[in-house]
Amino acid sequence: MRKGENLLKNKALNDKNSNHRVIIPLYIPNEEGYYKDAFTIFKYSLYSIHKTSFSNLKVSVVSNGSNTEINKKLFGLYEDNLIDELIIEKENIGKINSILKVLRTVEERLITITDADVLFDNGWEKEVWKIFKAFPRAGAVSPVPVFRTHFSLTGNIWFDYLFSSKLKFRSVKDPEGMTLFAKSIGWQWLDIQYKDLIATLKSKNNTIAVLGSSHFVCTYKREVFSVIPKTNSAYKLGGDSEFLYTDLPVIKMGGYRLATYGNYAYHLGNVLEDWMTHKKNNLITETKENKNTNQLKVLEYSLLYYFLTEKVFKKIIKFPFFRRYLFKMKGLQKEKLNNFMS
Repeated sequence: MRKGENLLKNKALNDKNSNHRVIIPLYIPNEEGYYKDAFTIFKYSLYSIHKTSFSNLKVSVVSNGSNTEINKKLFGLYEDNLIDELIIEKENIGKINSILKVLRTVEERLITITDADVLFDNGWEKEVWKIFKAFPRAGAVSPVPVFRTHFSLTGNIWFDYLFSSKLKFRSVKDPEGMTLFAKSIGWQWLDIQYKDLIATLKSKNNTIAVLGSSHFVCTYKREVFSVIPKTNSAYKLGGDSEFLYTDLPVIKMGGYRLATYGNYAYHLGNVLEDWMTHKKNNLITETKENKNTNQLKVLEYSLLYYFLTEKVFKKIIKFPFFRRYLFKMKGLQKEKLNNFMS
């Protein structure tokens, strides 16, 4: 039996007061061994997002098979308004599929997908925004430059700037940031050959971006996800899932995959260290402001551009003799060539 009328019937939705959504897939099955510090590190990440962002962004967390105790703690963070959307899956449905739970209905113009062990540093959102505005074709921007990403799904950038001095190798801005990233993935150190020079792109207003973007934290224009597969990923983790759902869509839409020149976030890994707490405690609260995302160029799919850059030009730059010529033209000294050819 129904009596009366639902008060929400025919009510229009309010305008969104956010143009940036952060999606965090989270899997913490327990708090022992490998996962002992995982929830503390996740809280560091969540805290740093709110502390250092300058826009009224919204945070979506998908608990992907985490245990009951973790889910209770997450609900506490939701009640404290640190999480805007909380989705709980009892079984692990896979990293990409958990992201898709949010991604398919997101309305914000910019979407950041991040691992749960990333500490965001001061200025990260402003710098990412600056890259999007300076490079109209930017489709994905990471706040962390990573070594040797110059040919990682960047064929369209090399194609567009083949004879331009705006694309060239420059000195790494933050070598120590690259070393910290290397250590976070299990490397004991990072040789100087990986952190002295990096491929960069300069805009008309002299903004510098690094070629390539990482998977563990990256901000995307919403339209790139209009060409993702309609079915879910077949993998819980790895496989071709990140390529198909986050990499290839950017390229299909003719977008550039870039990173900030400076390091504005840190991949923490699974072990809490003193420097992480120090970084977290020294973050400065950003003043919130609204940015008009209508200023950002909307990417559009072009079959011809995709064919030329990915099917033709990408094959040409695989030839070693052409790469050597290209590297010399873009500023690599003779003694550096062999390091970048491997």
